[in-house]
Amino acid sequence: MSNQVPLIKPDTFSVALVLLLLIWSFPSIAAKQRSQRLHRGDQDCVSCHQDAKHAGVSGLFTKECAICHSGSARKKPAAKFELEGNLDQLKKPADPHAGMKFPMYYEKSRIGGKPTSMVLVPAGEFTMGTNDRLPDEGPEHKVTLPAFYIDKYEVTNLQYKQFIDATNHKSPDHFRNRTFPEGKVDHPVTYVSWYDADGYCRWAGKRLPTQEEWEKAARGTDGRTYPWGNDFAITRANTPQRWMVLEQDGDTTPVGAFPSGVSAYGAYDMSGNVWEWTSSWYKPYPGNHRITENYGEKYKVLKGGSWWDCTFYKCGISAPSYNRSFFLRSTKNKSFGFRCAKDAQ
Repeated sequence: MSNQVPLIKPDTFSVALVLLLLIWSFPSIAAKQRSQRLHRGDQDCVSCHQDAKHAGVSGLFTKECAICHSGSARKKPAAKFELEGNLDQLKKPADPHAGMKFPMYYEKSRIGGKPTSMVLVPAGEFTMGTNDRLPDEGPEHKVTLPAFYIDKYEVTNLQYKQFIDATNHKSPDHFRNRTFPEGKVDHPVTYVSWYDADGYCRWAGKRLPTQEEWEKAARGTDGRTYPWGNDFAITRANTPQRWMVLEQDGDTTPVGAFPSGVSAYGAYDMSGNVWEWTSSWYKPYPGNHRITENYGEKYKVLKGGSWWDCTFYKCGISAPSYNRSFFLRSTKNKSFGFRCAKDAQ
């Protein structure tokens, strides 16, 4: 009797199983490659944002969005865009600059390199947070603040250049030879960490706003969803939804380019354009009993959303004023910027 092990020929089932496994794994490989393309030069979201809010959602603008975006419990109407959960009613504007007061790119600054002018936010009470969306955005509660000033615009490339030139501070990653990209003189500076933002504000004789100050300056005292009201519109802010409708690659826009998106106090771009660093640690609101290891003095809060919503990671719709994100202070990327605040004397 021969001791040779017989050769086993693969049957049809085995071949089919192998092919099925290859097909099943292909989307994840493609997704990883896409992630690398989208985030080249950026820090991986997961390393900073371990419990990403929408990790289980299958995609933007789908039925799953209604779980957080239905607005069914709100007394005032929620944004139609969020209720309908699609882009169908957001018709593509004939003019790609629809809603913008200025062109996308230009060479000479409109506002100059000095620290931007500020608007006054009066003392008093306002409504912060929401009961109807993400766990860390609630519960809705009242906050009373003293009067303060906040920058009218996000800090621009030109303004930040004055800071790095005066202090010999390291320039942002997108600068070349310590200057900003051509045509983006009045675009908000990006690729700035919390430390960079804090350093600029201190140099300018100001400080970073708290998350409470930021939200009041954006939202006013009537509890509105967006700086301009309760209905979403792609002509009022530089949001990912705008670029999706326009079918164009997104980018930052000049500060103050959307006059119809200004807040009740006169602050521009408080929805979209760039996420803005605040001085606040990422902690639960009063009455929030959600347990997460991310709360504490590890991450800083950013507010306002940006032109890029990291849709590949399904980070959700960031336009509402009550939205907040959290990252390590060392994080910097193409969608993070800031504005400063100051106590009212």
